Amino acid sequence: MIKFHELKVGDFLIADNDGDQRRGEVTNLNGNEKQVCVDNGIQEFWYEMNQLSALDVTEEELVNLKFHKELQSDRSVKYAKGAFRMLIPKEADFSTMEIWYRDERRHILHPIPLHELQNHFHEMTKVHLNHEVFD
Repeated sequence: MIKFHELKVGDFLIADNDGDQRRGEVTNLNGNEKQVCVDNGIQEFWYEMNQLSALDVTEEELVNLKFHKELQSDRSVKYAKGAFRMLIPKEADFSTMEIWYRDERRHILHPIPLHELQNHFHEMTKVHLNHEVFD
């Protein structure tokens, strides 16, 4: 289950409305009630934490977020968006990764959900990780 303090406006996740699960973007947070407003592309709606689940970091998600993929000679894979880089040990294995932006490097030694990668990206670049392209 996602913890409320992990979420930021702009994070992507799955919202469950009576069994109808949809991918959405966090648009607002209510810290007093621990509720999250999510835009699923059709409407915005407030959800309780138990109605939310994380998205996995996958190649499909990274491509949707406009990352560029580069296969490395050692069979690792580098993904790039602007000056932000992410290196995974082998194709489709996001269980560990190294991320860096300019002089800052972080080693992630366990699988993380997409919203956590978005938060690392924001902390390092000061820009929200979304579908926009930037260089």
